[in-house]
Amino acid sequence: MATNVLLSGCCVVVSAVSLAAKPLSLAGEWRFKLDRADVGVQAAWFGTELPERVNLPGLLSAQGIGDPVTVETKWLGGIVDKAFFTAPEYAAYRKPGHVKVPFWLTPETYYAGVAWYQRDIEIPKAWKGQRVVLSLERPHWETRVWVDATCLGTNNSLAVPHDYDLGSLAPGRHTLTIRVDNRMVVDVGENSHSVSDHTQGNWNGVVGKIELHSTSPVWIDDVQVYPSLAKQNARVTVKIRNRSGKAGSGNLMVSVADQTSPGSDKPATPMPVLATWDNEGGRVEFEVAPQTPRPWDEFTPQLYTLGITLAGNEKTDRWTDSRTVTFGLREFTAQGTQFAINGRKTFMRGTLDCCIYPKTGHPPTDVAEWKRVIGVAKAHGLNLIRFHSWCPPEAAFIAADELGFYFHIEACSWANQSTTLGDGKPVDRWINEETERILKVYGNHPSFILMAYGNEPGGKNYKAYLAAWVNRCKAQDARRLFTSAAGWPELPENQWQCLIGPRIQGWGEGVKSVINAKPPQTLLDFRDIIQKRSVPVVSHEIGQWCVYPNFDEMKKYTGYLKPKNFDIFRDRLAARGMLDQARDFLLASGKLQVLCYKTDIEAALRTPGMAGFELLDLHDFPGQGTALVGVLDSFWEEKGYITPAAYSRFCNVTVPLARLAKRVFITGEKLEAEIEVAHFGAASLENAEVEWALRGSDGLPVVSGKLLPKTIPLGNGLALGRVSVNLDATTVRSPARYTLVVGISGTKFENDWDVWVYPANVETQPSPTVTVVNELNAAALAMLKAGGNVLLLVPPTHVRNTDTNKVVLGFSSIFWNTAWTKRQAPTTLGILCDPKHPALAQFPTDYHSDWQWWYLVTRAAPMILDDLPQTLRPLVQVIDDWVTTHKLALAFEARLGGGKLLVCSMDLQNDLDTNPVARQMRASLLAYMASPAFNPMVELAPQDIGRLTCEPPVAKSN
Repeated sequence: MATNVLLSGCCVVVSAVSLAAKPLSLAGEWRFKLDRADVGVQAAWFGTELPERVNLPGLLSAQGIGDPVTVETKWLGGIVDKAFFTAPEYAAYRKPGHVKVPFWLTPETYYAGVAWYQRDIEIPKAWKGQRVVLSLERPHWETRVWVDATCLGTNNSLAVPHDYDLGSLAPGRHTLTIRVDNRMVVDVGENSHSVSDHTQGNWNGVVGKIELHSTSPVWIDDVQVYPSLAKQNARVTVKIRNRSGKAGSGNLMVSVADQTSPGSDKPATPMPVLATWDNEGGRVEFEVAPQTPRPWDEFTPQLYTLGITLAGNEKTDRWTDSRTVTFGLREFTAQGTQFAINGRKTFMRGTLDCCIYPKTGHPPTDVAEWKRVIGVAKAHGLNLIRFHSWCPPEAAFIAADELGFYFHIEACSWANQSTTLGDGKPVDRWINEETERILKVYGNHPSFILMAYGNEPGGKNYKAYLAAWVNRCKAQDARRLFTSAAGWPELPENQWQCLIGPRIQGWGEGVKSVINAKPPQTLLDFRDIIQKRSVPVVSHEIGQWCVYPNFDEMKKYTGYLKPKNFDIFRDRLAARGMLDQARDFLLASGKLQVLCYKTDIEAALRTPGMAGFELLDLHDFPGQGTALVGVLDSFWEEKGYITPAAYSRFCNVTVPLARLAKRVFITGEKLEAEIEVAHFGAASLENAEVEWALRGSDGLPVVSGKLLPKTIPLGNGLALGRVSVNLDATTVRSPARYTLVVGISGTKFENDWDVWVYPANVETQPSPTVTVVNELNAAALAMLKAGGNVLLLVPPTHVRNTDTNKVVLGFSSIFWNTAWTKRQAPTTLGILCDPKHPALAQFPTDYHSDWQWWYLVTRAAPMILDDLPQTLRPLVQVIDDWVTTHKLALAFEARLGGGKLLVCSMDLQNDLDTNPVARQMRASLLAYMASPAFNPMVELAPQDIGRLTCEPPVAKSN
């Protein structure tokens, strides 16, 4: 029976350090030596004075220690596209002294192997007879420790501090030696973000706290707290360890204070709890109850401080030890296919953290930096971070606890390509041990709500292994929910599923995906997937939408990791004569990227019963061939094309939604939208009034209205009413873009969707001064020679492509990147145009892709203009992949043979009666060509046009 103590407390966080004595920091200069041949143990380097100097905490590479990067550097991480090693376009970047790799950020020096670190330590006289502990907060990777010439063990955890019990050291000077090995000690998967070069880099060193502290020979070894929301209390278990050599007893003096609102409760009088121990130690269990129970969640991150002091009763042995604990009253459970926090339904809006911290090359170990990162995520409407195949340090959990933020933690593994699970390899045992370490050290944090072994496993027997892993975790710890892995497998044992199905672009779908193959609408949801499940479903790695490199951010890389991949991409852009367009490419592709992410997120929010999504990603992933998938850069900072306020319109605790069967209309049709909301706030919205408006491009409402007041409960896809607008000529003008805006009165929650209205009839026949042709035949050349105007509409099937690395046009942005996916389609990043150009005067557009362009780019092929004069800039340009960097066009103009030519590879001829967008584009181009504004400047020859097509051949000019 547990002892009941009336206090304040529940889900508890234990500090890593006993407070019996002030820790001694070992930060500063250390002696060191590289052990390239791994002979140091045999040669007893721990008994010699190491000759060189280095600073700890720190990394060797960050201090210029290691080898220059060469083509032969043996990286840790998979390389899918090996063109760098052989392709002629990379030859300049393979030269010794000038090596630049396109796979990931590159250090100036690199070292994978054993390094030895050493320094003298001074044990205070007050520590005589005490137990001394060395704590290394975040080594990379395996450590082994000697004091003087005595080996005290080894540790290979990637997630938790390496703590070494040094025993009772005599006061005075001692020599401390640490061996660090950053090779693949255990193959946890070469692409695991806990170890690989793709993100943080495979560094050698120790970061975070490096310190000594002391305890009495009887000490508090561990505290775990298990909250009960129903009882408004928590069960606390305290583990006591004993090195005194004899059994004993004492009291645990327990007290609680309100950490979030100091002074709100009366100071608690410390209460005694009897503790006994045998020669090894003991275990004490009791219950604590808060004076004023207030739950912890994302809206009210209420925290308390629990103090536990051990005082021995023996007159001759006055053992004493203390722990300070931070806790929050919290329960996280499943309610059918959705999650519940403290019994209230909630929805996970997550992003990934793949250990991308370029300034330091290692994860932050200070609370302030983690508060900045979490603050950025919260500003974008997110409430969760998934730590993909790694686990963050203590500071991250502290920050999340204080800010009210959720974590999905993984046991540092992506066992797929270089290793497998369940096949008897060392990784099997290591993951089980690492999981236990993570749950012990971080398990009391209220922010820690979800856990998986790691990412996308492989192996013949991985399902059986992970089923056992989930069952073991559930039996050990009921404070969070467990699933086998991120991505797969879907097992009956899982308490929630992290699935790849609920998203708008899957791996390998290419231009057959929903966003590329289906006309624009906002009806899509994933109810068919959710209805087949009985536990919560979180969509795995949705998004992965690329944007053009932001060369302006290169100056931010002041640490040891350098963006040399960006150097390659910038050089290629300059060689094509388009470097001055880099910023435009970034902004235009960024707008398309945002559109794609909005579509992904809203589909999840519309889905009844869905539990959440996890983005890939809110910020860039610089590895795996360079995956620029973030609206933020690698530093969690804005790129210039969307603000957090704009992003949080469609990603938030409450998001208005509209179901539109289409987004392109003609005059006389009716716009109808079913208005819904996804609401996961702190409580229902009572008598909420929804306002809507159809606004013109000037922002002014054309028509507006309100829906009947309704109480909005918690949930997804909740129906609020219908909006209907007659798009007649008296209400709207055409062609024009309009925006449907829906908001909840008296709140900040508002969302919007662009729609387009085109005239039912428009002139598509050319004027007498313009000739339309499908090929540059003799008649067309004669017309040009006579000074005429020719519109060459090249059928998309006749546009010449490259022999290798073909360009594939789609509506969406690139998925992940072309290097890692072996050029999965699309291989382009949307369009760039000048909306003020007279050629587009009758075609409503912005400078970037938007939904109306779907009706054009899905019936088009990009022309490759690499061999044409660099001064030629397309009227409608396609932004190519930064790896191939072609100059691509859907429309351009030039002088030829004395006449004026406009070339277009969008289908502006077929099905114009059912495609008002193509019809309007054709009308706009024809009107432009018949006007004095049509005045191309660049001169071309017929053979230049001929190189753009594959058939029929271009007639020879006279």
